[in-house]
This record gives sequence, C-alpha cells and structure tokens, in this order.
Amino acid sequence: MELDGNNHSVFLMHYHLILVIKYRRKVIDDVISARLREIFESIQPKYHITLQEWNPDGDHVHILFKAHPNSALSRFINAYKSASSRLIKKEFPLIRQSLWKEYFWSRSFCLLTTGGASIETIKTYIENQGE
Repeated sequence: MELDGNNHSVFLMHYHLILVIKYRRKVIDDVISARLREIFESIQPKYHITLQEWNPDGDHVHILFKAHPNSALSRFINAYKSASSRLIKKEFPLIRQSLWKEYFWSRSFCLLTTGGASIETIKTYIENQGE
C-alpha cells in the first residue's frame, strides 16, 4: 500500500462518488462520458483530487478518486457538477431535448468512503492497542 503525504502527515483517502442525471435520463454515451471525464480531470488539481476509476452507465456515473485531508469535497463536487452541466449542454445541445428545464445532474449525490479494511477489523485493531 502506497501512502500519500505532505510535510506534516501521511494519508490514503479513497472515495466512491455516484452522480445521477436529472430524472434518470439515459444521456451518457461514450462521447459524453469522455467529455465529462475530461472536465473532471481539468478541475481535480485545484482540489487535490486524483481520479482513479471512471465508469458511466447511461443515467449515472461511478467515480473512484483519491483526495487529501484538506480537500473540500462538497465544494469540488458542486464545482464539477456546475461546470460539467454548463459545458455539456453547450457542447451537446441535443441533450436539452432529453432534460426538463436547465438541469443536467440531480441535486443529490452519493459519496462513500472506501478502504482496504472492514470496520470490524479497524475496531479490533483499536481495541487491541496498548496490549
């Protein structure tokens, strides 16, 4: 396991993000997925985020990424959703026909932490410290 670090700490923080198209419209094809990924990769450095895996599925996308402890995750997600929505609708005007109003992404999102060890393993490790 290779840890990330800075001057004062070491860390390894992976997140699984799921973003859903408004009204679950199936508008993500290979071309749109590639453009959404490019937008993600262009915004990520400002927030100390690194894309690990990208997997679209018609009406939603699964994203695995690494972050630093000082990454503003909700700000990043909102910045990404805003920029990608604006650019996708501008570059692919036919998408507007599949969507109502001006929305591309659903307002909500799912963000999960990931890790190599189960919660039970971590609890046992902590309980056994100092013995």
